[in-house]
Amino acid sequence: MASVKEFRVETPATADSLGRGAFVFTDDYSVFDWGKMPDAIPNKGASLCAMGAANFEALEAAGVPTHYRGVVRGGDVVSLADVADPPREMAIDLTRVPDLPHEGRTYDYTAYHREAGENYLIPLEIVFRNTVPIGSSLRSRGRPSEFGLDLESWPDEPVDLEEPIVEFSTKYEESDRYLSEENADYIAGAADVDELVSIARAVNSIITEQADAAGLKHEDGKIECLYFDGEIRVADVVGTFDENRFSYDGQQLSKEVIRQYHKRTQPEWVDAIDEAKQKAEAEDIAEWRTLCTVEPEPLEERVIDAVRDMYVSGTNAYVGRELFSAPPLAEAVEAIRTL
Repeated sequence: MASVKEFRVETPATADSLGRGAFVFTDDYSVFDWGKMPDAIPNKGASLCAMGAANFEALEAAGVPTHYRGVVRGGDVVSLADVADPPREMAIDLTRVPDLPHEGRTYDYTAYHREAGENYLIPLEIVFRNTVPIGSSLRSRGRPSEFGLDLESWPDEPVDLEEPIVEFSTKYEESDRYLSEENADYIAGAADVDELVSIARAVNSIITEQADAAGLKHEDGKIECLYFDGEIRVADVVGTFDENRFSYDGQQLSKEVIRQYHKRTQPEWVDAIDEAKQKAEAEDIAEWRTLCTVEPEPLEERVIDAVRDMYVSGTNAYVGRELFSAPPLAEAVEAIRTL
Protein backbone atom coordinates (compact mmCIF):
# COMPACT_ATOMS: atom_id res chain seq x y z
CA MET A 1 0.00 0.00 0.00
CA ALA A 2 2.93 2.29 -0.74
CA SER A 3 2.31 5.69 -2.29
CA VAL A 4 4.57 8.06 -4.19
CA LYS A 5 2.27 11.04 -3.80
CA GLU A 6 1.37 13.10 -0.76
CA PHE A 7 -2.17 13.85 0.24
CA ARG A 8 -3.41 17.24 1.39
CA VAL A 9 -6.83 17.70 3.00
CA GLU A 10 -8.45 21.14 2.81
CA THR A 11 -12.02 20.20 3.72
CA PRO A 12 -12.64 16.68 5.05
CA ALA A 13 -15.39 14.53 3.56
CA THR A 14 -18.40 13.79 5.73
CA ALA A 15 -21.06 11.10 5.65
CA ASP A 16 -23.16 13.14 3.21
CA SER A 17 -20.68 15.43 1.41
CA LEU A 18 -17.44 15.22 -0.52
CA GLY A 19 -14.42 17.09 0.77
CA ARG A 20 -11.70 19.08 -1.01
CA GLY A 21 -7.99 18.36 -1.19
CA ALA A 22 -5.04 17.70 -3.45
CA PHE A 23 -2.46 15.16 -4.50
CA VAL A 24 1.12 16.45 -4.34
CA PHE A 25 3.27 14.28 -6.60
CA THR A 26 6.79 13.39 -5.50
CA ASP A 27 9.72 11.94 -7.44
CA ASP A 28 9.79 8.81 -5.25
CA TYR A 29 9.11 5.42 -6.74
CA SER A 30 8.07 2.03 -5.40
CA VAL A 31 8.32 -1.45 -6.89
CA PHE A 32 7.12 -4.85 -5.63
CA ASP A 33 5.00 -3.06 -2.97
CA TRP A 34 8.23 -2.21 -1.12
CA GLY A 35 7.45 1.41 -0.39
CA LYS A 36 9.79 4.34 -0.89
CA MET A 37 12.98 3.22 -2.63
CA PRO A 38 16.46 4.57 -1.76
CA ASP A 39 16.57 7.05 -4.65
CA ALA A 40 14.20 9.23 -6.70
CA ILE A 41 13.51 9.85 -10.41
CA PRO A 42 13.73 13.60 -11.22
CA ASN A 43 10.53 15.06 -12.75
CA LYS A 44 8.66 11.79 -12.31
CA GLY A 45 6.06 13.40 -10.06
CA ALA A 46 5.29 16.20 -12.48
CA SER A 47 5.07 13.64 -15.30
CA LEU A 48 2.42 11.65 -13.44
CA CYS A 49 0.49 14.79 -12.56
CA ALA A 50 0.40 16.02 -16.16
CA MET A 51 -0.59 12.67 -17.67
CA GLY A 52 -3.20 12.10 -14.99
CA ALA A 53 -4.69 15.56 -15.53
CA ALA A 54 -4.84 15.05 -19.31
CA ASN A 55 -6.69 11.77 -18.83
CA PHE A 56 -9.13 13.11 -16.25
CA GLU A 57 -10.00 16.00 -18.54
CA ALA A 58 -10.57 13.57 -21.41
CA LEU A 59 -12.81 11.43 -19.19
CA GLU A 60 -14.85 14.42 -18.05
CA ALA A 61 -15.26 15.52 -21.68
CA ALA A 62 -16.58 12.04 -22.49
CA GLY A 63 -19.09 12.18 -19.65
CA VAL A 64 -17.28 9.84 -17.23
CA PRO A 65 -17.61 11.24 -13.68
CA THR A 66 -14.35 11.71 -11.76
CA HIS A 67 -13.04 13.32 -8.57
CA TYR A 68 -10.72 15.62 -10.57
CA ARG A 69 -11.03 19.39 -10.18
CA GLY A 70 -7.92 20.63 -12.02
CA VAL A 71 -4.21 21.23 -11.50
CA VAL A 72 -2.88 23.80 -9.05
CA ARG A 73 -1.07 26.88 -10.36
CA GLY A 74 -0.05 29.49 -7.79
CA GLY A 75 -2.86 28.46 -5.48
CA ASP A 76 -5.51 28.53 -8.24
CA VAL A 77 -7.21 25.46 -9.70
CA VAL A 78 -6.94 25.52 -13.50
CA SER A 79 -6.99 23.14 -16.46
CA LEU A 80 -3.81 21.57 -17.79
CA ALA A 81 -3.97 23.83 -20.86
CA ASP A 82 -3.63 26.86 -18.57
CA VAL A 83 -0.21 25.95 -17.15
CA ALA A 84 3.09 26.70 -18.86
CA ASP A 85 5.24 24.64 -16.48
CA PRO A 86 4.67 21.00 -15.49
CA PRO A 87 2.28 20.88 -12.50
CA ARG A 88 2.94 18.87 -9.36
CA GLU A 89 -0.39 19.32 -7.58
CA MET A 90 -3.79 18.02 -8.60
CA ALA A 91 -6.96 19.32 -6.92
CA ILE A 92 -9.52 16.62 -6.17
CA ASP A 93 -12.79 15.92 -4.39
CA LEU A 94 -12.33 13.76 -1.33
CA THR A 95 -14.32 10.79 -0.16
CA ARG A 96 -14.00 8.79 3.03
CA VAL A 97 -11.68 5.81 3.58
CA PRO A 98 -12.83 3.88 6.65
CA ASP A 99 -10.48 1.61 8.57
CA LEU A 100 -10.38 -1.95 7.25
CA PRO A 101 -10.10 -4.14 10.37
CA HIS A 102 -8.23 -7.43 10.05
CA GLU A 103 -6.88 -10.32 12.03
CA GLY A 104 -3.82 -11.63 10.28
CA ARG A 105 -4.81 -11.82 6.62
CA THR A 106 -8.57 -11.96 7.26
CA TYR A 107 -10.15 -8.58 6.45
CA ASP A 108 -13.54 -7.37 7.71
CA TYR A 109 -15.23 -5.65 4.77
CA THR A 110 -18.57 -5.72 6.54
CA ALA A 111 -17.13 -3.34 9.17
CA TYR A 112 -15.63 -1.18 6.41
CA HIS A 113 -19.00 -0.68 4.73
CA ARG A 114 -20.88 -0.27 7.99
CA GLU A 115 -18.76 2.83 8.59
CA ALA A 116 -18.63 3.86 4.91
CA GLY A 117 -22.33 4.48 4.33
CA GLU A 118 -22.97 6.22 0.99
CA ASN A 119 -19.63 8.06 0.66
CA TYR A 120 -16.48 5.93 0.41
CA LEU A 121 -13.52 4.82 -1.65
CA ILE A 122 -14.37 1.45 -3.16
CA PRO A 123 -11.67 -0.90 -1.78
CA LEU A 124 -10.93 -2.47 -5.17
CA GLU A 125 -8.59 -1.98 -8.08
CA ILE A 126 -10.26 -2.61 -11.44
CA VAL A 127 -7.67 -3.88 -13.91
CA PHE A 128 -8.04 -3.85 -17.69
CA ARG A 129 -5.75 -5.63 -20.15
CA ASN A 130 -5.38 -5.11 -23.90
CA THR A 131 -2.24 -7.22 -24.10
CA VAL A 132 -0.42 -9.62 -21.82
CA PRO A 133 3.10 -8.13 -21.70
CA ILE A 134 6.22 -9.60 -20.16
CA GLY A 135 5.89 -9.15 -16.42
CA SER A 136 2.08 -9.31 -16.36
CA SER A 137 0.72 -11.16 -13.32
CA LEU A 138 -1.68 -12.97 -15.66
CA ARG A 139 1.22 -15.16 -16.80
CA SER A 140 1.89 -16.41 -13.28
CA ARG A 141 -1.78 -16.99 -12.43
CA GLY A 142 -2.74 -19.39 -15.16
CA ARG A 143 -2.19 -20.87 -18.59
CA PRO A 144 -3.24 -18.89 -21.70
CA SER A 145 -6.20 -21.22 -22.26
CA GLU A 146 -7.63 -20.25 -18.85
CA PHE A 147 -8.07 -16.72 -20.19
CA GLY A 148 -9.60 -17.72 -23.51
CA LEU A 149 -6.38 -17.71 -25.55
CA ASP A 150 -5.53 -20.37 -28.12
CA LEU A 151 -1.96 -20.89 -26.87
CA GLU A 152 -0.33 -23.83 -25.12
CA SER A 153 2.11 -21.66 -23.14
CA TRP A 154 3.04 -18.01 -22.72
CA PRO A 155 5.45 -16.81 -25.44
CA ASP A 156 8.49 -14.60 -24.77
CA GLU A 157 6.76 -11.56 -26.24
CA PRO A 158 3.56 -9.61 -25.49
CA VAL A 159 0.28 -11.26 -26.47
CA ASP A 160 -2.44 -9.07 -27.98
CA LEU A 161 -6.01 -9.69 -26.83
CA GLU A 162 -8.97 -9.49 -29.20
CA GLU A 163 -11.15 -8.16 -26.38
CA PRO A 164 -9.91 -6.45 -23.20
CA ILE A 165 -9.93 -8.51 -20.02
CA VAL A 166 -11.31 -6.78 -16.90
CA GLU A 167 -10.36 -8.12 -13.47
CA PHE A 168 -10.66 -7.08 -9.83
CA SER A 169 -8.03 -7.07 -7.11
CA THR A 170 -7.99 -5.91 -3.51
CA LYS A 171 -6.87 -2.37 -2.72
CA TYR A 172 -6.05 -2.16 1.00
CA GLU A 173 -4.76 -5.60 1.86
CA GLU A 174 -1.03 -5.89 2.54
CA SER A 175 -0.65 -8.38 -0.31
CA ASP A 176 -3.06 -7.75 -3.18
CA ARG A 177 -5.08 -10.70 -4.45
CA TYR A 178 -7.24 -11.15 -7.52
CA LEU A 179 -10.92 -11.78 -6.95
CA SER A 180 -13.85 -13.55 -8.51
CA GLU A 181 -16.62 -11.22 -9.68
CA GLU A 182 -18.78 -12.51 -6.81
CA ASN A 183 -16.14 -11.60 -4.22
CA ALA A 184 -15.54 -8.24 -5.91
CA ASP A 185 -19.27 -7.51 -5.72
CA TYR A 186 -19.23 -8.16 -1.96
CA ILE A 187 -16.14 -5.98 -1.39
CA ALA A 188 -17.58 -3.16 -3.54
CA GLY A 189 -20.47 -2.71 -1.11
CA ALA A 190 -23.29 -0.56 -2.48
CA ALA A 191 -21.40 0.07 -5.74
CA ASP A 192 -22.55 -2.08 -8.66
CA VAL A 193 -19.82 -4.37 -9.96
CA ASP A 194 -21.24 -4.40 -13.52
CA GLU A 195 -21.08 -0.61 -13.58
CA LEU A 196 -17.46 -0.78 -12.42
CA VAL A 197 -16.67 -3.04 -15.37
CA SER A 198 -18.45 -0.66 -17.77
CA ILE A 199 -16.55 2.36 -16.43
CA ALA A 200 -13.23 0.48 -16.65
CA ARG A 201 -13.89 -0.35 -20.30
CA ALA A 202 -14.73 3.28 -21.05
CA VAL A 203 -11.55 4.50 -19.35
CA ASN A 204 -9.49 1.90 -21.18
CA SER A 205 -10.94 2.98 -24.53
CA ILE A 206 -10.20 6.67 -23.93
CA ILE A 207 -6.61 6.05 -22.79
CA THR A 208 -6.01 3.68 -25.70
CA GLU A 209 -7.22 6.31 -28.18
CA GLN A 210 -5.00 8.98 -26.61
CA ALA A 211 -2.00 6.63 -26.66
CA ASP A 212 -2.58 5.76 -30.31
CA ALA A 213 -2.52 9.45 -31.21
CA ALA A 214 0.87 9.76 -29.46
CA GLY A 215 2.38 6.74 -31.18
CA LEU A 216 2.15 4.64 -28.02
CA LYS A 217 0.55 1.24 -27.50
CA HIS A 218 -1.64 0.97 -24.39
CA GLU A 219 -1.16 -2.50 -22.93
CA ASP A 220 -2.90 -2.52 -19.57
CA GLY A 221 -3.84 -0.41 -16.56
CA LYS A 222 -6.15 0.02 -13.61
CA ILE A 223 -8.58 2.42 -12.04
CA GLU A 224 -9.88 3.09 -8.55
CA CYS A 225 -13.30 4.57 -7.90
CA LEU A 226 -15.33 6.27 -5.20
CA TYR A 227 -19.02 5.84 -4.45
CA PHE A 228 -21.03 8.89 -3.45
CA ASP A 229 -24.79 9.30 -3.21
CA GLY A 230 -25.49 6.47 -5.66
CA GLU A 231 -22.86 7.49 -8.25
CA ILE A 232 -19.51 5.88 -9.08
CA ARG A 233 -16.70 8.31 -9.93
CA VAL A 234 -13.19 7.54 -11.14
CA ALA A 235 -10.69 8.45 -8.41
CA ASP A 236 -6.97 8.32 -7.58
CA VAL A 237 -4.87 8.93 -10.75
CA VAL A 238 -5.51 7.48 -14.21
CA GLY A 239 -3.42 6.48 -17.20
CA THR A 240 0.15 7.29 -16.16
CA PHE A 241 3.39 5.35 -16.55
CA ASP A 242 2.91 4.12 -12.97
CA GLU A 243 -0.72 2.98 -13.20
CA ASN A 244 -0.59 1.67 -16.79
CA ARG A 245 1.75 -0.11 -19.14
CA PHE A 246 2.51 1.45 -22.51
CA SER A 247 5.04 0.53 -25.18
CA TYR A 248 6.73 2.23 -28.12
CA ASP A 249 8.15 0.28 -31.06
CA GLY A 250 8.06 -2.90 -28.98
CA GLN A 251 9.79 -1.38 -25.95
CA GLN A 252 7.99 -1.30 -22.61
CA LEU A 253 7.43 2.25 -21.29
CA SER A 254 6.16 2.13 -17.72
CA LYS A 255 7.28 1.46 -14.17
CA GLU A 256 7.68 -2.14 -15.36
CA VAL A 257 11.04 -1.04 -16.82
CA ILE A 258 12.34 -0.44 -13.28
CA ARG A 259 10.80 -3.68 -11.99
CA GLN A 260 12.50 -5.74 -14.68
CA TYR A 261 15.81 -3.90 -14.14
CA HIS A 262 15.74 -4.80 -10.45
CA LYS A 263 14.93 -8.41 -11.32
CA ARG A 264 18.07 -8.55 -13.49
CA THR A 265 20.44 -6.60 -11.23
CA GLN A 266 19.16 -7.29 -7.69
CA PRO A 267 17.73 -10.81 -7.87
CA GLU A 268 18.62 -11.52 -4.22
CA TRP A 269 16.36 -8.68 -3.06
CA VAL A 270 13.51 -9.69 -5.39
CA ASP A 271 13.77 -13.32 -4.23
CA ALA A 272 13.79 -12.19 -0.59
CA ILE A 273 10.55 -10.27 -1.18
CA ASP A 274 8.90 -13.34 -2.71
CA GLU A 275 10.05 -15.48 0.22
CA ALA A 276 8.79 -12.94 2.75
CA LYS A 277 5.37 -12.74 1.07
CA GLN A 278 5.07 -16.52 0.95
CA LYS A 279 6.08 -16.84 4.62
CA ALA A 280 3.62 -14.12 5.64
CA GLU A 281 0.81 -15.93 3.83
CA ALA A 282 1.73 -19.27 5.39
CA GLU A 283 1.87 -17.76 8.88
CA ASP A 284 -1.20 -15.51 8.43
CA ILE A 285 0.87 -12.34 8.92
CA ALA A 286 -0.36 -9.16 7.19
CA GLU A 287 2.92 -7.18 7.25
CA TRP A 288 5.33 -9.16 5.09
CA ARG A 289 8.06 -6.48 5.01
CA THR A 290 9.10 -7.32 8.56
CA LEU A 291 10.09 -10.76 7.29
CA CYS A 292 12.29 -9.52 4.41
CA THR A 293 15.99 -9.96 5.13
CA VAL A 294 17.45 -7.97 2.18
CA GLU A 295 17.34 -4.22 1.47
CA PRO A 296 17.32 -2.71 -2.06
CA GLU A 297 20.39 -0.93 -3.44
CA PRO A 298 20.23 2.51 -5.15
CA LEU A 299 20.12 2.79 -8.93
CA GLU A 300 23.11 3.87 -11.02
CA GLU A 301 22.98 7.46 -12.28
CA ARG A 302 22.74 6.32 -15.91
CA VAL A 303 19.65 4.30 -15.04
CA ILE A 304 18.03 7.21 -13.20
CA ASP A 305 18.72 9.48 -16.21
CA ALA A 306 17.27 6.99 -18.69
CA VAL A 307 14.14 6.38 -16.61
CA ARG A 308 13.68 10.12 -16.07
CA ASP A 309 13.76 10.66 -19.85
CA MET A 310 11.26 7.83 -20.34
CA TYR A 311 8.78 9.54 -18.02
CA VAL A 312 9.13 13.08 -19.35
CA SER A 313 9.59 12.30 -23.06
CA GLY A 314 6.65 9.93 -22.88
CA THR A 315 4.52 12.57 -21.18
CA ASN A 316 5.40 15.19 -23.79
CA ALA A 317 4.29 12.79 -26.52
CA TYR A 318 1.14 11.73 -24.68
CA VAL A 319 -0.17 15.23 -23.87
CA GLY A 320 1.01 16.65 -27.22
CA ARG A 321 3.02 19.47 -25.61
CA GLU A 322 6.66 20.15 -24.79
CA LEU A 323 5.96 20.52 -21.08
CA PHE A 324 9.39 19.15 -20.18
CA SER A 325 12.88 19.73 -21.52
CA ALA A 326 13.51 16.23 -22.79
CA PRO A 327 14.92 14.27 -25.73
CA PRO A 328 12.60 13.03 -28.48
CA LEU A 329 10.67 9.94 -27.45
CA ALA A 330 12.50 7.68 -29.91
CA GLU A 331 15.84 8.70 -28.38
CA ALA A 332 14.57 8.12 -24.83
CA VAL A 333 13.31 4.68 -25.87
CA GLU A 334 16.70 3.66 -27.25
CA ALA A 335 18.31 4.57 -23.91
CA ILE A 336 15.80 2.37 -22.10
CA ARG A 337 16.57 -0.55 -24.44
CA THR A 338 20.21 -0.52 -23.26
CA LEU A 339 19.43 -0.94 -19.56
